This record gives sequence, structure tokens and C-alpha cells, in this order.
Amino acid sequence: MGCCSGRCALLFLCSFQLVTALERQVFDFLGYQWAPILATFVHIVMVILGLLGTIQYRPRYVVVYAVWEAVWVTWNVFIICFYLEVGGLKKDSELLTFNLSQHRSWWREHGPGCLHDEPEAGLGPLGGRALVAGVGCALEHGYTEALHSALQILLALVGFVCACYVVSVFTEEEDSFDFIGGFDPFPRYHVSEKPSNLLLKQVSVPA
Repeated sequence: MGCCSGRCALLFLCSFQLVTALERQVFDFLGYQWAPILATFVHIVMVILGLLGTIQYRPRYVVVYAVWEAVWVTWNVFIICFYLEVGGLKKDSELLTFNLSQHRSWWREHGPGCLHDEPEAGLGPLGGRALVAGVGCALEHGYTEALHSALQILLALVGFVCACYVVSVFTEEEDSFDFIGGFDPFPRYHVSEKPSNLLLKQVSVPA
């Protein structure tokens, strides 16, 4: 029962992690954030590996997933520090784009509540509207990115705990399995021990 509940919890968690990782990957692509794109891609692969390990009873896969969850927590802590400008980090730097583009976080200009200005005559696409970065936004883009990373940290911590539990259950099952008699703690040859003793006693009885 414990194994089933642990596996079900880890399966549900990995599925939810996939959804949140894909959502984050989409917005990273929109902002051309190359470092987060690579990190999230590896995260998706590792979560799929954790799913396969849980479904197919492969503890090694689940161990790799658990180790990656610890790395993923570290990465997201760095992202939070980056966008909150902790320790001299600057969120407007090109660190996450590898200096390959001038793009920033997609949420910088598309966050909830950000103001829009009509383009001047002859400028911009007809019928389009220009975004004013960081003006009137209900939530500044740095906090939006930090909240995304905080959610990933929470899921990763829960995933690490669930993965450790599932691995321990799998290991206990493997240790208790007897390759001769299956899960039966008494080998089959013990069954014939009592009749053989009775036969010897009958032979030794004097006529």
C-alpha cells in the first residue's frame, strides 16, 4: 500500500512538473533566454526519466531524477537571486542570453496590467499597439520570474522527498525477494523434510 501511494504521488508530481516546465519553456523561448531554455530542457528530460523509473520499477532512474531535483533547486535559487538582483547580479545583464541577443524576460513587457500606448502615425504596424516596458504592470517582471522559480523549487523539494521514499521501497522489495522461492521466506525443499523424517522412523521400527 505504501509503495502504491508513493508511486502514485510521484507520478502525479512528475506529470505536474512536466506541465509547469513546458509552460516555463514557452515563455523562455519568447524572451530568447538561452540559458533557462537549456536548463529547462534538461529538466524535462530528467522528469520524464523519473516517470519511466517510477512506472517500470527502475530505482536507478528515480535516483538520477532525485539528484537532478537537487541541482534544479540550486539553479532556481540562482534565478531568483538574478531577478531580485542579490549579490551584485543585474537582471538587465546579458547573462541568461549568453550575449547573443538583446532580449529580456517576456514578462518585462507582457506582464499583467502593463500599459499599452498607441503607436505614432507612420510608426509601427497598422492597428498595432506598442508595449511600454515596466509601466503600470501589476507585478514587476523580476517578481514574476522569481515566483516561477519559487514554484519550481517547491515542486523539486517535494519530488526529491517522494523519489527517496520510492527508491527505499523499491530497494526493500528487492532485498526481500528470494530468487529461489520468490517472496516465500521458506524454501520449497522444506516441504519434503517432514515426510522424509517420518519415513526414516518407520524403517527404524523393529519388526
